[in-house]
Amino acid sequence: MTVPKTIYVAGSCDTKGDELRYVTDLIRAQAMSAILVDLSTDKPSANADVDARTVAGFHPGGAEAVFTGDRGSAVSAMGLAFERFILSRDDVGGMIGLGGSGGTAMVTQAMRVLPVGTPRVMVSTVAAGNVSAYVGPNDISMVNSITDIAGLNRISRTVLSNAANSIAGMVSNRQEPEQDDRPALGLTMFGVTTPCVSQIVEQLGDRFECLVFHATGIGGQSMEKLAASGFLAGVLDITTTEVCDLLFGGILPATEERFGFLAQSNLPYVGSCGALDMVNFAGKDTIPERYRDRNLYVHNPQITLMRTTDEENAAMGTWIGERLNRSCGPVRFLLPLGGVSLLDAPGQPFHDPEADEALFTAIESTVQKTDDRQVIRVPHAINSSEFSAEAVRHFNEITKGR
Repeated sequence: MTVPKTIYVAGSCDTKGDELRYVTDLIRAQAMSAILVDLSTDKPSANADVDARTVAGFHPGGAEAVFTGDRGSAVSAMGLAFERFILSRDDVGGMIGLGGSGGTAMVTQAMRVLPVGTPRVMVSTVAAGNVSAYVGPNDISMVNSITDIAGLNRISRTVLSNAANSIAGMVSNRQEPEQDDRPALGLTMFGVTTPCVSQIVEQLGDRFECLVFHATGIGGQSMEKLAASGFLAGVLDITTTEVCDLLFGGILPATEERFGFLAQSNLPYVGSCGALDMVNFAGKDTIPERYRDRNLYVHNPQITLMRTTDEENAAMGTWIGERLNRSCGPVRFLLPLGGVSLLDAPGQPFHDPEADEALFTAIESTVQKTDDRQVIRVPHAINSSEFSAEAVRHFNEITKGR
């Protein structure tokens, strides 16, 4: 299969036309194909390969739904129109965008629907802040514009030329995906569940390509996106810790859609309670006042962990169980009675069998058990060889004959 080589350059030509054309020219100077797309919502430019009105026509409500005269609604509508425009193209080799907060929102909405591995570079005035809303579970490269994107100068020319050369290099040197006859598995891991996941990979790696996702909020979202898209043949969701941060205010949260792919597909799924003993915060001085007297563990200067209580574990167990009940494929959820992380082992600072039991009991009482949906107590710690062997055994059982 030939990988497309055309690079789409996107942004609002009414305010950033000079910069967009500068980037387009730099890409073309490298003998690369580039298409400039105007996303202006105020004064569309005629000096673009694809004009704003053409893009706006892809909105379900037509161009009139975009050019409303209200900037907020126009930007939102143009983002949707551009997403649908990009989905209609079969020649997208890569994309580069320029913008402030509004332009970044419009361009990255389309970037997010492109397949994993498609080169994407967003030069933005907001790239140095929290960009999770723009990037999501995608491999989008964000470049801080340094100065505002409001004219060409010695700084902007340097930043934009670096970005243009980057996207050109990515596209011209893009490696086609290696062929691998092994089906892909998704596994979730945290530092405190690494031994378990490493043992599982060692046991299954000869038959499956094992893709390990760091359970930092975005990691779980990336795994679920691939699972929902049909890219994965199964999931070993050993580390569900992102639920702690979602429910109790940590900095590495899941979204409310966590476990949602289970209701969308019949993928074989083995899950567990990995690192549900901890909520992640930044430095110790960032701990909310209401949590200052809790069992805290300084993981490093940037991360402080808080042990979850009996009540919090019961709440998490109910939350997880309700989502497991929506599954339509085979599910085995394993409860590691010997501890849910390296810090929850006997003699470690988060060892708390009562809190763990509150979690296990809540999951067991909430999950509606069927032949395909089971909750299983395993009398070992999550990082033991016995537990990883049980996880593999159950996975093999539910994938047998598939």
